[in-house]
Amino acid sequence: MPSALEFLQRGFMRRAAWSTLLGAIGIGLISAPPGTDAIAAPRVAQCLNPGQALGVSRVVEVDTSNGPHFGHQQYKDIDLLAPGEVVLTFDDGPLRPHTQPIIDALEAQCTKATFFMVGSQAIADPDIVRQIMRKGHTVGTHTWSHANLRKATPLTARKEIELGFSAVTAAAGQPIAPFFRFPYLADTKSMIGYTQTRAMGVFSIEIDSEDWKTKNAQSIHREVLARLADMGKGILLFHDIQPATAQALPGLLEALRAKGYRVVHMKSKTTATTLPEFDALARDTKARSQVASAAPLAKRSVTWGAAAPAVIARAPGVPGPGMTSDAYSPAVRSAAVARPNMPQQPQQQPFAPYSPSATTPPYGTGQALQPQRPGYAPAPQGEPLPPQPKVARQREPANEDWRDKVFNR
Repeated sequence: MPSALEFLQRGFMRRAAWSTLLGAIGIGLISAPPGTDAIAAPRVAQCLNPGQALGVSRVVEVDTSNGPHFGHQQYKDIDLLAPGEVVLTFDDGPLRPHTQPIIDALEAQCTKATFFMVGSQAIADPDIVRQIMRKGHTVGTHTWSHANLRKATPLTARKEIELGFSAVTAAAGQPIAPFFRFPYLADTKSMIGYTQTRAMGVFSIEIDSEDWKTKNAQSIHREVLARLADMGKGILLFHDIQPATAQALPGLLEALRAKGYRVVHMKSKTTATTLPEFDALARDTKARSQVASAAPLAKRSVTWGAAAPAVIARAPGVPGPGMTSDAYSPAVRSAAVARPNMPQQPQQQPFAPYSPSATTPPYGTGQALQPQRPGYAPAPQGEPLPPQPKVARQREPANEDWRDKVFNR
């Protein structure tokens, strides 16, 4: 039985071994700016070649209780990054055809990013949201429908923010970070104040990849590196719904590693709190989305809850399910019996094929062509009816009350 001293010695040896390993693969502890805490980055996923991967330089845990703002394009109050450090962020997703290659590219470089998800996108594909969280990335929100909150009323803007958090949380199946980014970076004073009351960290940017402007991956690669060379550091903005971003990211991450840039992973000390009224709405929307994904559009009605038609089309003389061999279903036949005075349609004789003859008037004579049908007789041409005399409208008695006409009939 080992003694307590031996247990302690073994513990110190393990910690020393881990420190040596982390230092060998380039993960160190860098001092954090005032107001933030830095811890050694955990290895959530394995990459193929840790010694040559971009990795994570440090993890910064943010206290969002006071509603801090990050990103010098709009907010100057917090200087988060040291020279040569970058934060990778992705907006507007998830969209599986392009988000999945981005996840794989980050995985190959053993690095981490922050995904600001649109609620309606997340609720449509919860599996990829949970995959992103399993990989150790940070998940924030980007409203419910990517609405421009500067053009919305405060009530609508609040709903967009809250439903976005509830939807992404429901899709993730666990609490997410209280990180938020305004669509189009279009913040307002009222909504900035509201996010502070809800203890949300608001993120702007420093470097825009402008990947939404181009379909050329090389253009994105050059633009990001050029702007980063000018600024020296920054929060990078990408969109994981853009195919060019998915194509450009593997080479761009490798270029960042080759040029000596270091990735900072943003995390929150606490998780986001959601409101029950929006949680219920998000659960209902998620349930509808799951029904829709389980049954393809070609196999379900576009209208929710639409009943199947009562009458089934079939060939003449062939009875359908629940029908006899006559021309009507039981329900239709019973309805016809209940209305015996219903006029019967006479059975029409088929038209004979048209065959022009010498007596057929040519086009343009002003005479209508008569159909060649047995038993056809043209309507007699009589004198027009005389015009009917106009009758003067009788004026209502002046002493009659309009309420008697409306309510006593």
